Amino acid sequence: MKTVGEILILGIGNYLMGDEGVGVHLANRMEKAVLPAGVDVLDGGTGGFHLLEYFEDYACVILVDATLDGREPGTIRLIKPRFAADFPPAMSTHDIGLKDLVSALQLLGRMPEIDLFVVSIASVQQQGIVLTAEIEGVMPLLIEKVKELVLKNQAATSIDKAGGVKLVSVTL
Repeated sequence: MKTVGEILILGIGNYLMGDEGVGVHLANRMEKAVLPAGVDVLDGGTGGFHLLEYFEDYACVILVDATLDGREPGTIRLIKPRFAADFPPAMSTHDIGLKDLVSALQLLGRMPEIDLFVVSIASVQQQGIVLTAEIEGVMPLLIEKVKELVLKNQAATSIDKAGGVKLVSVTL
């Protein structure tokens, strides 16, 4: 397996549908940030099987996506999905692609470590590239949480390479 980097930050969403594009907004902002070596950022758009190679190339993938889960808009949750069924039941407009992608990775035996940050949104706006005030207001916190997880995952990867010890679960 070709390794591009250790960790991929993958923002998912439709940039043209308001808050539904929160993952893409995050990716665009984090591409400008100074990140540790071995960490890459990708705007994954609306997901799907074209992202399969990225999941195969990285040991750890940190996904960021919107969810229509009925929680207060701007609620940030970290989920450690191991199976397609572990994704929230009310993912936004592209959940079938991501769930199918995870199932394919499992079948191929190429499942990386996946951490999923979901941000609760109130609705999917039909047009617009601007985030609502609630979602824009949590973007700094979301970026900080992603950066913290990157550092924890890098530490876990270093431990794994050095001594064979592997951190299985990370909670913030």
